[in-house]
Amino acid sequence: MKIIGRIHTDFPEKFGLPRQSGLVSELTGEIVFEAQYKNEQALRGLEGYSHIWLLWKFDVPDTDEFRPMVKPPRLGGNTRMGVFATRSPFRPNPIGLSCVKIEKIDLKNPKGPVIYVSGIDMADNTAIIDIKPYLPYTDCRPMANDGFAGDVIDEGHFLEVDIKSEDLELFSEDKREALINTLRQDPRPGYTYEDENREYGILFCKKNIRFKVKGNMLKVVKVEDEADYNRDTRAR
Repeated sequence: MKIIGRIHTDFPEKFGLPRQSGLVSELTGEIVFEAQYKNEQALRGLEGYSHIWLLWKFDVPDTDEFRPMVKPPRLGGNTRMGVFATRSPFRPNPIGLSCVKIEKIDLKNPKGPVIYVSGIDMADNTAIIDIKPYLPYTDCRPMANDGFAGDVIDEGHFLEVDIKSEDLELFSEDKREALINTLRQDPRPGYTYEDENREYGILFCKKNIRFKVKGNMLKVVKVEDEADYNRDTRAR
C-alpha cells in the first residue's frame, strides 16, 4: 500500500479521540498529500461531494500474530468479541475506515492541494492510503442492524462536562465546542469506570486537559501546556 498523504488534527495521540468518525462533527483536520500525489487533477470532481471515505493506517506495532478475539473498549475492555465483528486496530491489516465531511478543498495552498474535513477520529499525522467519495444511494443503509455496537449506543452513555470558563477560554472559539463534545463521549477505558478517584488527561490543541469522572459528571481539574505533559501519567 502506498501512503498518499497525511491528515493533521488537534490530537497528537489517539487517547481522547472519538471512537468513530462523525460522532463529534466539530473536530476538524486537513489532508496534505505526499509529493507524488500533489496533483490538482486527482481531485477533479470531488467538489461535487459532501462526504468522503478515508482509508488510513492504524499506528500499531507490526506483528504476524493473528488475534481472532479482541476486547472492545465500550464493552468494558473485558468482554471478548471476534475481531471481524469490531473496528479494533489490532487486525490482520491495520486499516481504518472513516466517513468525514468535506469542508473545503484548497487547490492553491502552498502545501499543494489540501482537503479540509470535519468529523474526524484520527490522530495527527495519520497516514492516508486512499480517498473515495461517499455515495448516499449505495453507502447509506438506514435499516441496517448494528449488532452489539448499537446496544451500547442505545444506553446513551454521554457525560455532563464541568469546565471553568477561564480554562475554556484557553482555546480558540472554534475549538471549544469540539473539546466539550469530545469529553462528553467519555474517552475513558471502560474497565476504569468504577474508579472515581482516577485522573485522566488528553492532549488537544497543544493543551493537556486533566479530568476526573464521578457518576455522569466529568470535571476538568486542570488545563496545562502540552510541554508539561508526562506520558506516564496520562491516566494515573
